[in-house]
Amino acid sequence: MAQAQKKGSKEVVGTLRLHIPAGQASPSPPVGPALGQRGINIMEFCKAFNDKTKTVDAGAPVPVLIRVYKDKSFDFETKEPPASYLIKKAAQLSKGGATPGRGSAAATLDAAAVRAIAESKQKDLNANDVEAAMRIIAGTARSMGIDVKGMS
Repeated sequence: MAQAQKKGSKEVVGTLRLHIPAGQASPSPPVGPALGQRGINIMEFCKAFNDKTKTVDAGAPVPVLIRVYKDKSFDFETKEPPASYLIKKAAQLSKGGATPGRGSAAATLDAAAVRAIAESKQKDLNANDVEAAMRIIAGTARSMGIDVKGMS
């Protein structure tokens, strides 16, 4: 069993990582069973999550880290949608290229679009500045079969 950690004055007994569509948390699987087995009030989480993500594009997958405390209370931290989702949205694609790095690209992104994605994702990335974040996003785009123009 996971060793309990101290967070403030409460004892953390577990953490959960889920990807939940923005504004669409409900007691149905996968959210309900994952929270229910930890003894968390599922409806309380769903209401709080949906309220917090109402400004994010509806249906965008939102990574969430949920900390469960010994007294069955919880808190959670949301992150930006995954880079792949933001890249597909910027390129107006439903999925990446079938054969990345071989043949034609599925789409093309310019440096401005990469910068916009990098600026929104920078706090979630392991990057010291926007240029480093742009290189990470450009690499993700290339691995999805999307060309990036205007970057060296």
